[in-house]
Order: sequence, then structure tokens, then C-alpha cells
Amino acid sequence: DQVYNDGKYTQSIINTLEQQHTIAQILEKTSHRKLPDDWSPFNPLCPRCDSITRTRVTGFNSKSQTVDIVCACGYTGTIPVTGGGKLTWRVDWPARWSILGVTVEPFGKDHATSGGSYDTGKEIAKEIYHYTPPYPIVYEWIMLKGKGAMHSSKGLAISINEMLGVLPSEVLRYLIIRSKPGKHIEFDPGTTLLNLIDEYDRLDSSSRAHQLSQTKKAQHSKIPFKHIVTAIQVASGTRALLDILERSGYDTTDTRAVLARAENARKWLDKYAPPYVKFTIQDCLPQTAKSFSTKERQALLKLAEQLLEWNTPEEIHNGIYEIAKSITLEPKTLFRAIYVSLVSAASGPRLGYFLASLDKDFLIRRFNQAAQEQKE
Repeated sequence: DQVYNDGKYTQSIINTLEQQHTIAQILEKTSHRKLPDDWSPFNPLCPRCDSITRTRVTGFNSKSQTVDIVCACGYTGTIPVTGGGKLTWRVDWPARWSILGVTVEPFGKDHATSGGSYDTGKEIAKEIYHYTPPYPIVYEWIMLKGKGAMHSSKGLAISINEMLGVLPSEVLRYLIIRSKPGKHIEFDPGTTLLNLIDEYDRLDSSSRAHQLSQTKKAQHSKIPFKHIVTAIQVASGTRALLDILERSGYDTTDTRAVLARAENARKWLDKYAPPYVKFTIQDCLPQTAKSFSTKERQALLKLAEQLLEWNTPEEIHNGIYEIAKSITLEPKTLFRAIYVSLVSAASGPRLGYFLASLDKDFLIRRFNQAAQEQKE
């Protein structure tokens, strides 16, 4: 709308109206369809009812750059071309190429069919605007995993703004860049999105894919998205979040970038995260802890005793394995006991990073309590 209101389309609209019969012939010949006798390439906006679908052009004046219109609401009058309406889609597209100097145009395969928008657009660009059509890059659909191709008309779509709410802008660009145009992109806003962000984070900054993914306003943090998803479910505020991340060994110097990624994570948790990713630290030891075996209680007691010796997620992770081994307990069984003690579930976030994000005094109290809990 702004480009129209700023007058950048004005001369193109006048040229279009002056040659509308030639344009109609191009459209009919290329798209193999008959246009109505009163067809116009310009859709005027009614100044009375603001409709652009019930109006009709009855004349125009190139010198004054105005059009005469009638509207179904009863309005009849003359309005300026600038800001007074829009070109029809098949004419707007080639006009835009010439106005903006477009040399390469990516578009969906529906526009690339024989007689489609690109076929008519390139003829109009050459004959009406005397502009060389941009090089076409035809791309496949973006598929919403498990639901099919995105179509806004069918209500099956996630808008760019919604995507940018949960994805850093550079990762969204990477989603497109990493795939060949002719191959459909399957977008899964659930756990696959976490893997996409991790994949981007592992890119070599000198790689072409990384370079093409950059945006001017990118605020990029190297802290793994998965860990931030865990941390924000533990933290009670911004300072607590930063403390947790620092305890886990991450640099939070660029606070704005860290908080931007945390905001993405919060929105992802609210909208798209599967239930098993979400958790709540239990205020009290869950009743299910009473079912722990003798070996599980022994392992939790050892964990409480040794936790202060470990300072990094890796040390915690390895230490848990050593404890399980020392009392011939399956590691997965000990993992389960730890998760049950903390979140009342059989599984949870990556354990080393999860425990590193929590206060050690709290963990020691909780594991000691779990080690003493027995069936009544």
C-alpha cells in the first residue's frame, strides 16, 4: 500500500490504462481466458465505502493522473491515481519488477504453470513497461508437517510474523536457504524446530549458508535453544535466567541477544511445544518417590553427597553414570528416579544441563529426602 500511496506506481498505472487493450490481449492469449468487455487493469478504491471490489473504471485522464469511477454503493466521481487503488495482480507483478528493478524473482510453482502469472507477467513487462523480466526461480510448497501444503485461504498457514515470534530471523532465512528451490520444505513447529536451530548454531560462520542467512537486525546468541527452553521453565525472572545460564557455563555478556532468544523460547513453549518438553519443578517431593527401590535410594543419596564436587553439566552427567555403575544400577533407572524427584515425570530435559541450572542446595535437600522416602 505504501508504494502506491508514495506515488511510485503512478506512472506505471497511467501507462497501463493507456495500453489496457494491449494488456487484455496479452492476458487472453497467454492465459487462454476471455476477459469481460468492461475489464480494467486498475481496481479503484471507493472514497465513500472503501470498497475495491465493487468499483469500476469508466474513464481516465493521463494529464491530471485521475480516473473516473462508479461504485455499487452509488458513488460516482473522479479520484487521483496515486493512492486511489491498485493494479490487478497479473499486472501489478510486472509493474513492480520495473519499479523496483527486480532481476531475480523466486515464486511458488503455482505461478509457474503454463499461462500462469509469470508467463503473462513477462509478456507485459516486455511489451508495456519495456523491462527485461527477472530470472525465475520456481520453488516448491512449504508443507506444515502432518497437515499438508500451507494455504492461507484454507486457514492452514503460519504467518511470517508468527514464525519470527519463535524463530530468530536468521534461522528462518536458513530454513529456506538450506533447501533446493525444487524440493518442498516440511516445516514442523514442534521439536523439529529445536533441531533446526541447533543445526544453524553449528554452522561455520564462514559457510555460504551462514552468510546468506544473516539479517541486519539479527541478535544472535550461541546458547543452545534447547537449554534456554529448559532454563526459562526454571527461572523466576530475568536475573535468575541469566544466573542459571552462567551457572551452566554460558556467556551472557550480550544480554539483549540472550533475552531475544529467551523470548523466542517462551513463545515456542506457549504455542508449539509438545507436552513432554514442558515441566514444572515440584514444590514437594512427589508421592511416587515412595516406590523407589533400595538401589535407587542409595544412588540418590550418593548423588546428594557428591553434587557439590561437580561444576559443569558434563561433570554432573558423567558423575551420574559413575554412581549408577558403582551400585550396578541401570543409568536410565537412575535418570528416571531423578526426574520423578524433581518434576514428577519419568523423563525430562538433558539431565546434566538441567541439574546445572538448578540451585545445588535445593537439589541436595530434595535428593536426601527422596533417599529417605519409603513405602508406608
